[in-house]
Amino acid sequence: MTDLPLIGDYSAPTTALSGARIGVVTFPGTLDDRDAARAVRLAGGEAVSLWHADTELPDVDAIVIPGGFSYGDYLRAGAISRFAPLMDKIVDAANSDAKLPVLGICNGFQVLTESHLLPGSMIKNDHLKFICRDQVLRVENNTTAWTNQYETGQEITIVLKNQDGQYVADEKTLDELEGEGRVAFRYVGWNPNGSRRDIAGITNAAGNVVGLMPHPEHAVEAGYGPDHTGTDGLGFFTSVLTTLVGGTK
Repeated sequence: MTDLPLIGDYSAPTTALSGARIGVVTFPGTLDDRDAARAVRLAGGEAVSLWHADTELPDVDAIVIPGGFSYGDYLRAGAISRFAPLMDKIVDAANSDAKLPVLGICNGFQVLTESHLLPGSMIKNDHLKFICRDQVLRVENNTTAWTNQYETGQEITIVLKNQDGQYVADEKTLDELEGEGRVAFRYVGWNPNGSRRDIAGITNAAGNVVGLMPHPEHAVEAGYGPDHTGTDGLGFFTSVLTTLVGGTK
């Protein structure tokens, strides 16, 4: 097997981006950690494997909490993972003055809500079925550490696969997210899981923590993304690297 994509090479090894170290956390049951690490490498960064039981956070510049079914999601999606030793360190780093960038994808988004880095919660899809499809999203906020390589209003297509993907919050919280511009992405064309106000992803007030239900790491290589041509997800990873190089994290 080769470490390079078979169709197109989107890595940037000769730029300053290659010096950024992006941690990718693995929990028991995590499915997409290797995909996330590959996306980091294709964007030009160095992927650093992190284990949920680690008690210290190594020297990394950002964190990706990838998708999967951590601990089998036997209680609530992400609820057990929230208490992993490494999550305490990630929460502290994200809330610190340094504002460590953190991206939560699918189950990772659920972990971020359970750890209160992001508001709201996730429940079963309104149709009570697992769903897997290519999904169109509209970029609502392009000022975060993970979205600055997109345009506001831009529509992108990435992969969606979830069973507990319905984002919910009380009306006050939803109004605050809307009023503060913290809705990062919305579903376009069809709301696949019943999420309130078509919300597919949100950010914290500082813009360093972003969570979304669809999977950008599955749309980073020509020939393998949605419609076999899509690379719309690569912008998440180039965004954070650009943020780090610019010293704006």
